[in-house]
Amino acid sequence: MAVERDRGRGKAPGAESRQGTVPGAERGQATIESAALAALVALLLAAAVAAIAGGGEVKAGRELAGAIGRRIVCAPHLPDACRHQALVPAYGWPLARLARALAPAPEALPGPDGLPLVPVDFRRCRRASCAVAAGPHLTASNRRTTDFTQLIDHRRADGTVEIVYWEYRPTLGWRAVRRTATEADVEAAAGTEVRASQDPALVPLETLPGRNHYDFPEAEAPPWQWQVEARYPGWSD
Repeated sequence: MAVERDRGRGKAPGAESRQGTVPGAERGQATIESAALAALVALLLAAAVAAIAGGGEVKAGRELAGAIGRRIVCAPHLPDACRHQALVPAYGWPLARLARALAPAPEALPGPDGLPLVPVDFRRCRRASCAVAAGPHLTASNRRTTDFTQLIDHRRADGTVEIVYWEYRPTLGWRAVRRTATEADVEAAAGTEVRASQDPALVPLETLPGRNHYDFPEAEAPPWQWQVEARYPGWSD
């Protein structure tokens, strides 16, 4: 299994078309169908809770309300987002396990002022102060280490799978950690757990809404923008 690291600094092709962040693009767009479904579920929830609470089972009613509420929240997101980490709907189980098994351990690199910076989620952290390492998996501001993944399947050509782990560190920009795996590596990863609570958090770029429209300073422009093909129709770049 080959491992390669590099840093991306140049502009990606089509960078001149890059625009500012599209409001609401990060979370996708609501549809009439999803709104109607949410309203229907809300009515059913109200009826169910009223029936249960009327029978004196208040705790059970609250638990039911919580369960249905969680489903409403995750329903507009990726398929199976209610049950599985985002790698699964993006890549399928075998490659999701591979991506988790080969994920690089969080590594702190010195920033311009000497502080140790770990990779973080650029959607929630763009300042060096929120990326300062405070342990193997968290920053001083209690943020999880995060990698964004890109998967290129070459198995039909040469039997390999390439996974790029894009790491973002504020002020340092992007670094790519590359893994090249064989079919044997895919089989070896078959027993790997894939859970949303694992670190680093892994976010597939292929299913990240609005990924090409995030606005960055020129020095931190993502090399992957406009280079990653979406895996779900209907999600615009």
